[in-house]
Amino acid sequence: MKNYVQPGKTITLAAPHALAPGDGLLVGAIFGVASGAAQSGDNVEAALVGVFDLAKAPSQAWSVGARVYWDNTNRRCTTTASGNTLIGVATEAVAGGAEDVVGRVRLNGSF
Repeated sequence: MKNYVQPGKTITLAAPHALAPGDGLLVGAIFGVASGAAQSGDNVEAALVGVFDLAKAPSQAWSVGARVYWDNTNRRCTTTASGNTLIGVATEAVAGGAEDVVGRVRLNGSF
């Protein structure tokens, strides 16, 4: 096909803020995980699909298959839908303790 561009598993986006490798970023309705460090406005390769360990809201328990949303204000994942962007689903249960601040998320690049 002469109109084919790329597989789309990763794309280049302008960093909306300073990023470290593995940080989540939201550009419009596109959520991805930064593959490298970037300053605000710099181009960064962002993975749109895959399973990632991401920062999550503390004191929030997750069950396998729970919908996971991106809280762009706090730059972390949450299961709270209101005001947040759906990015995927939890692939492992996470306890709800204050120290439970990382969750495993399967991104759905079609959102």
